[in-house]
Amino acid sequence: MTVARFAAVGAGRMGRGIAIAFAYAGHRIALVDLRQRTTAAWQALRDEARAEIRASLEALARLGAFDASQVDAIAKRVRLVDAAGAPAALAAAELVFEGVPETLQAKRDAFEQINRHCGDHAIVTSTTSSILVTQLAALVRRPERFLNMHWLNPAYVIPVVELSTHPGTDARVLARTRELMQSIGKLPVVCGATPGYIVPRLQALIMNEAARMVEQGVASAEEIDKATRYGLGLRFAAIGVVEFIDFGGADILHHASREMAASIDAARYTAPAIVSQMVESGRLGLKSGSGFYDYAGRDVAAYRRDVLSRTLGMLRHAGLWRAPADDTLP
Repeated sequence: MTVARFAAVGAGRMGRGIAIAFAYAGHRIALVDLRQRTTAAWQALRDEARAEIRASLEALARLGAFDASQVDAIAKRVRLVDAAGAPAALAAAELVFEGVPETLQAKRDAFEQINRHCGDHAIVTSTTSSILVTQLAALVRRPERFLNMHWLNPAYVIPVVELSTHPGTDARVLARTRELMQSIGKLPVVCGATPGYIVPRLQALIMNEAARMVEQGVASAEEIDKATRYGLGLRFAAIGVVEFIDFGGADILHHASREMAASIDAARYTAPAIVSQMVESGRLGLKSGSGFYDYAGRDVAAYRRDVLSRTLGMLRHAGLWRAPADDTLP
């Protein structure tokens, strides 16, 4: 049997999603359960995991992502490994994903086995969504080869993975991790040791504000969802959030924030100091030549066309772009 270079520790939803992502990209991966179970309990977990992996692949195939004849071959690249087989699977792995339940005790128990069985060459990551990388680094035998890696569900569909490093993470380890993730079609983004990473920190604010608007009777859930899918979401699928500040102008954000801070809630809407500083120094973004990005020497007209092209692409995908009207209308 071919040895898997990758191992996902924890055979729950996240581990299964990671396994699908690697199997889809052509790799063999060990999906490892560290818990000592009875034979019957292990067989039940194994069968459940296999069924979910297969169902996920079949759903993608039905949607035209790939030919259904490939489901079996992809699913067979995932090897379910019980506690007895864990030492050998971990010893062979170049990249390990810890994905056990979100408690420090569960993490501590998992890393105790990972530390014991993984080779010195292994890169070890945690998929935690709530525990800082600086806390977990203390549990790892080789902290210089450790970082958090936050996957967005479904892990086998969403391309972004958020890599959260601590001060001791070796730069070469980070570079190798990025390379490996890019090789399976992922888009790694890097952040420091911060609660909420990037995406959850932003989306929590949006979701809470949406719920608050429903609560206050500002708009119905249906109207808010329509506005976010085809206004906010469509726009930010074509242009990054920080890029959007520069595109419109930091002064626009500054003034809008001031008005909403006064009329809605200062704690939620007061702009951060960096925005005020940019306005005061004249770094307004695209229109002034610099903002969060530097536009010196850039073909601004070509850049604006590119942003328009991205937006039109999203509109066409959503079926919302219409051909121009002719001159026969009354």
